[in-house]
Amino acid sequence: MMASGPVAKRPPHMRLLTTDFPVVWTPMTPVKKISAALGLALVAAVGGAAAFYSGWGFAGNSACAAAEPIAQKLQPLARGEVAAAQVSERPGPLPNLGFAGPDGKAMTLADFKGKTVLVNLWATWCAPCKAEMPALDKLQAQLGGPDFEVIAVNIDTRDLDKPKHWLKSKKIETLAYYADPEAKIFQDLKAVGKAEGMPTTLVVSKEGCQLAILHGAADWSSQDALAFMSAAAGR
Repeated sequence: MMASGPVAKRPPHMRLLTTDFPVVWTPMTPVKKISAALGLALVAAVGGAAAFYSGWGFAGNSACAAAEPIAQKLQPLARGEVAAAQVSERPGPLPNLGFAGPDGKAMTLADFKGKTVLVNLWATWCAPCKAEMPALDKLQAQLGGPDFEVIAVNIDTRDLDKPKHWLKSKKIETLAYYADPEAKIFQDLKAVGKAEGMPTTLVVSKEGCQLAILHGAADWSSQDALAFMSAAAGR
């Protein structure tokens, strides 16, 4: 599922999302059958995409051509627990997303160039987000290394100690803590039509190109997910 959180506690962009485009993903919702409202939202995002192509991304289209063989390997692996993953036929550049690293210092997606990453946006008010965090922790424990990392970015905008306390209470200890207390990372992805609810997960190649996107939660510790992410990392 995807959740937009309680209206009273959501950041402004999430209130707008729920008011104008009430899109909720469930395991029974075919990803390719997107509602007409969402289709209009994606059309409206074209203007934002222009800004993205003008220089946000650190990888150009030529660099992304190198990621095409990996994307081709992923196509038949989007099944079972990760059947909802939409694999890019032609991987393209992403905005140079910004967030705070484990030490609190600002960093961007470009800092991970040379490493395949799974970027997951989550929040403590998002039930499906919290449900998949233990699996993401296991995925990092099993596949994390010099060539792969799970980047779970918390976008809580208030009570900023709550996410860390929650992770500790659930014994989620392998994932490094990344955060964006302004939730700008969500807004940047929404501007280019890549985020309409939570959780949102991107699989990004070592060149910084989008290999796949998944709207909603998944069991990232399943054998299906392990096979998918191992292939994404070129293993």
